[in-house]
Formats: sequence, structure tokens, C-alpha cells
Amino acid sequence: MKILITTDLFRSTINGVVTSVLNLERELARQGHEVRILTVSDTGKAYQEENVWYLRSVPSGIYPGVRIPVPGDGSYRRELTEWMPDIVHSQCEFCTFSYGKRIAEDTGAVFIHTCHTLYEQYTKYVPMGKYLGPAAVAAYMRWRLRPVDRIITPTKKVERTFLSYGVEKKTAIIPTGIQLKEFSAPIPGDMLSEIRKECKIEPDVRIVLSLGRLGFEKQVDELLRSWKEADISGQEAILLIVGGGPAEDSLRRLAGELGLEKQVYFYGMAEPKMVPAFYRMADLFVCASTSETQGLTYVEALASGLPLVCRRDPCLTGVLDHGENGYSYRGREEFGSYVKEILRDGQKRERMSIHSRELAKAFGTEAFGQAVNRLYNSSIRESLPAEPGTHAFGDRKFI
Repeated sequence: MKILITTDLFRSTINGVVTSVLNLERELARQGHEVRILTVSDTGKAYQEENVWYLRSVPSGIYPGVRIPVPGDGSYRRELTEWMPDIVHSQCEFCTFSYGKRIAEDTGAVFIHTCHTLYEQYTKYVPMGKYLGPAAVAAYMRWRLRPVDRIITPTKKVERTFLSYGVEKKTAIIPTGIQLKEFSAPIPGDMLSEIRKECKIEPDVRIVLSLGRLGFEKQVDELLRSWKEADISGQEAILLIVGGGPAEDSLRRLAGELGLEKQVYFYGMAEPKMVPAFYRMADLFVCASTSETQGLTYVEALASGLPLVCRRDPCLTGVLDHGENGYSYRGREEFGSYVKEILRDGQKRERMSIHSRELAKAFGTEAFGQAVNRLYNSSIRESLPAEPGTHAFGDRKFI
């Protein structure tokens, strides 16, 4: 099968969408499919590298690191159209979605879209965005997703949201998988010691980890205020915040204002190869975000054997088994109580660690790739014409 994946973000960005695309590409290739990717250039120039086509681009000026294609770069679209994909699988609703839509229309390919993001949480990044409410987001999504044949959502939470928008498309819930072995493989002890030394964390001090992009919608400010109220001594545990993003400077200032200099450490962005080490050195994973569609960092924490304390949210279904591998909390008082309980009860922490690893098994990339492949095949069968003897893509045309 020939599969074209379109995405606005790729290898130069570290987030859940890119992780999902890379894992899907790897699993589809392993199944024997021919996969090509159309994305936005991170250098500005158009170029092709192996199976990836990069569109000429300029900075968007909307969100740090996000670029948009320059109109008129049609040669790649013609080339990929002539390749005749069976499936066009869009991963973003904006720039490359339009390219995927045209290629699907011009080839007769089945057009599938994965909804990774709930945009009500991101309107603050758009000019005049504060005036955009859920109704405007819903109207845009209904219009944008009209050409799509099938929609994939990573969780029931996302499916319910898009149905509430009035999007009338068949949906399939397929959780994004991760490379489980990366988070269970042994980590050299000297690497963990070096990170502790760099972060100025003593060997007997426990580590509570927050890892992910520091966007305003992630509510890390609420995490800092909850940590302040928990009143956990820096000699008992450190809140280690790993990641970067537009909210980083304001979060560092807030930590100073709250007097948390000795209780919180901001590491900044970490190289992808170092991420498993941060999970491994931690005793507990925490998150205050309610903007997640699935939250791959949750799954990475599970695979690393960490208990979780996370703000209550529907996306935690199947990830956090309350009381068994952690707790979902509703307010700052609950947060502090749960964190202290896990940190101070070694036997409970070990039981929760074992349960986290068991839950992680459902989120491997192989299961992810197989589920997407089944959806591709069923979608192609549904697109077959009623007349016997005709081919599903017999009416394709070139641009």
C-alpha cells in the first residue's frame, strides 16, 4: 500500500504529534508499506531527503518554531500525485492539510485525518484569539474536516469533543503508541549521577518530575502553586521541570516570586536521547494540564514505572488507575496529600510502579501500527464502487 502522511511539524520539533508520526511511519514501513511524508521545511528552503518532502516556508509569527508553507510550491504536490497514494493521512488541520486534501481529490485516495489537538486551549496564540470561543472553533472544524473520509482520535475525550463540534464523520479511537523499550532499557548509573549533579540534586533527595512543552495551556503555573502549598522541603524532594516553550520565562519568574528556588529546578529542553534518563531517575510524575488529547508523557512515565499524580481529566482513562498506579487530583490540597503519600510510602510506590508498567503494555507502537493498518484496509473496502469488476481507484486523475 502507498501511504502519504502530511504534517506541519516533523523532526526538528519535539511534541506528541511528531512522536506519533515517527512511530506510525516506522510501523507502517515494518509492515511492508511504502510511506512518504510531506511536511513544512524547518530551514525555509524546499528539499527532499529520503522519503520526506519539505515545503518551502517562512516563520508563522503565531507560535515559536512554527513555520508555514510559501504559496506556489506546487511541484511536490504534482510529484506526489503522480506517485498515486492509496491513503493520504493528515496529522494537522492547517498548512499541509490543504496539500493532502488536493492530492486525495486528484488521485481518489482515501483521506484520513488524526485529531491531535483541542484548539480551544490554543486560541491565545492567534491574533484576536481571545475573542474566539468554542463555537468559532467548532464551526472551523466542521468546515475543515468536510473532505475527510475517516477521523482518528487518540482518546474518547477527543472523540466526544469533535462530535460536540457537529463533525459528522466516522471516527475510530486509536491511542498513539510509543517505543516502550526506550523507557524500560537500562540506563547507565553514571548518566543518572551526572544529571543529578548538573541539577544540584543530592543523592538522597527524591525527584518529582514534570516533563513536557512549557506552553501556557499546560498549567505548569498551577503546578508551581500546588507545590508551594504542599510545603515539601527541598531536602526531601525536588520538583524537576524538564522542557521549554513560550511560558518558560514567566514560570521561572513565578517560581522566584513563590520562593521556590531551593525546591524547584528548571532543566530546560532535553535532548530526546536523554529523556528516558529523566524518567528513570524520578520517583513520581506530575502534571496539571487539562489540554492533553492523550498525553504521551503520561505513557512514557508508565513505561518507565513511575506512579502518576495528575489533574483529573477524561484523557487519563486507561492511563491512570486511581489508587493503583497513582492519583488524579482536583485541587491543590489533594495534590499535596497524594504527592506526600507516594513519596513517603516506599512499598506503595513500588506497587504503583509495577502497575504502571502493566498498563503501559497497551500503548506499544506495534499495536498502534496494526490498528491504523486495519483502519486503512476497512476504509479502502468501504470506498470500493458497487459495480463488480471495477477498481477502487479507477477514476483517479492527474493534475
